Amino acid sequence: MEVDLDKVAENTRLLKKACGKRVIAVLKADGYGCGDCQVARAVIEGGADMLAVSSLDEAMMLRNEGFATEILILGATDKENVGVMIENNITAAAYSMDWVQALKDVDCQGLKVHLKVDTGMNRIGFREESEMAKARDILLQLGCRLEGIFTHFSCADFDLGFTKMQYDRFKHAVEALGGGFEWIHCDNSDAAVGFIDDYTNACRIGISLYGVSTYYKGLHYPISLHTRVVMVKHVHKGDKIGYGATYEASGDEIIATLPIGYADGFIRKNQGRRVYVDGQYGIVVGRVCMDQAMVRLEKEVEPGTLVEIFGAHIHLEDMAQELDTIPYEVICLISGRVTRNYTWHGEQEKENARMIKSEALNTTD
Repeated sequence: MEVDLDKVAENTRLLKKACGKRVIAVLKADGYGCGDCQVARAVIEGGADMLAVSSLDEAMMLRNEGFATEILILGATDKENVGVMIENNITAAAYSMDWVQALKDVDCQGLKVHLKVDTGMNRIGFREESEMAKARDILLQLGCRLEGIFTHFSCADFDLGFTKMQYDRFKHAVEALGGGFEWIHCDNSDAAVGFIDDYTNACRIGISLYGVSTYYKGLHYPISLHTRVVMVKHVHKGDKIGYGATYEASGDEIIATLPIGYADGFIRKNQGRRVYVDGQYGIVVGRVCMDQAMVRLEKEVEPGTLVEIFGAHIHLEDMAQELDTIPYEVICLISGRVTRNYTWHGEQEKENARMIKSEALNTTD
């Protein structure tokens, strides 16, 4: 997996300029499979004002690498970890009355909190304004620092009418609470460009860091996935390929074996799809194995020939569409045993290169 961090940084700059607000860079799931600490360097250089993750574990991965930038946990947290969040300057999401009531059992003086409003996603968050007001009052009484409020759009990539309804609900909730929040955010990647408002003051950018956007076509694609041919063989008419013998050669065919399979994130549904090999498109034949896949080629290649799974010739978005999924899932499924190679300031580095803790990479108030 190749990740051009310079392009990630540039995408951050472009998106910040386009939305005209502060940027919260979402680095959930190891930076969508691209490396949370590596991507964090890029988005901070590109102007991100805050980082967002899904759990305390993900937040501590960044803190332990020396990042001092503000970090928001978007998902659930436990009361037992409040002290860790306070000590490490990590912001929690208040998403239910049960969560708020549980804080009464611990010392949460100084805990930074963003209030989560459910405006139609029906995942986590407060639905009733009266309950939000009660939660706000309890949090303040307990000594929490209620710095932000947010919601999440569910259809910003295709239904701006529903998005507008969610936005109106969110704005009404913020105003009902009296406003005054330092961070007011609802826009995700697509809404940051496709749904501009003058009420919120921050956008949460996730998948668009990697060039994927419904509305902004000027972003860069910084990631690609490659493997190499390990064996080439000639099969004859009637020969079967792979588990279950689901593919039968219709004549003499060239079959290349690739050392990539569903344990790497190249799922079995890729059977019948294309890969790009030395100027030709090969077709995945037979069932994708745990560690290997077989590809039918039109012309001979040598073992060691580079194979593009997605990249310059097969766009990530096209691959996702052909798999009946979304780009998020494709890249998040790429497993840890796939090597990540990075470009940073024009130089190549491997994923195991130790990060250099530098004050220049961090922002503090």
